[in-house]
Amino acid sequence: MPMPMSRRTALFGGAALAAVFATPRAWGQAAPPPSGPFTLPALPYAPNANEPHIDAQTMEIHHGRHHAAYVANLNAAVKDHSQVAAMPIEQILAKLGEMPEAIRTALRNNGGGHANHTMFWGVMGGKGGTPSGELAEAVTRDLGGLDKLKADFNGAGARVFGSGWVFVTVDRAGKLALASRPNQDTPLMDGGRVLFGNDVWEHAYYLKYQNRRPAYLEAWWNVVDWEKVATRYAAAKAGTLTV
Repeated sequence: MPMPMSRRTALFGGAALAAVFATPRAWGQAAPPPSGPFTLPALPYAPNANEPHIDAQTMEIHHGRHHAAYVANLNAAVKDHSQVAAMPIEQILAKLGEMPEAIRTALRNNGGGHANHTMFWGVMGGKGGTPSGELAEAVTRDLGGLDKLKADFNGAGARVFGSGWVFVTVDRAGKLALASRPNQDTPLMDGGRVLFGNDVWEHAYYLKYQNRRPAYLEAWWNVVDWEKVATRYAAAKAGTLTV
């Protein structure tokens, strides 16, 4: 007797599969003009730059569909709120409690998604390895060294229930800490700053890793660009790091 079809199987089966994974917009092709103040940043590398650890199709869908949807929904939310639309996203998120109640949830979800993903693309595209200089010293001082950071970071990411993110935060003094958040929440909502982070929503890894989130978390370190992370670290200490 055939097994009943699960919700996930139904979602990724047949016509739904074709709809979700239709040919995405080619990398490098101009995006449609934004319909608001927020824009989808271009990937700073080709979609296949993170292979074999993150496949090109996942990158294309994640960036061109998921992140693009957050941007579109964010622009829709602020369309009739000119004062909010004029604010940088990090200020909106830091002042969520002051935002108009009618759009607060949309700002939290879509503004958080926009900020998180903008950071995410920017710290990948590398070859892994190890940090150096001041950043390496901070990792050792505050997080017990790179091996311990990886173990603790991966453990925190694996423990996120459902969808969310795992982050390393940084303050103006350069002190690092580990944090995780549900959904599209971000330390920016608490006035903090993110040094780097990893997306543990299933859309970030399911095509290649299915339900093996720990394997994805382990593999992700192979695409971290430590030079870009070091640039973010310097910006945090200078007070110029945004998202």
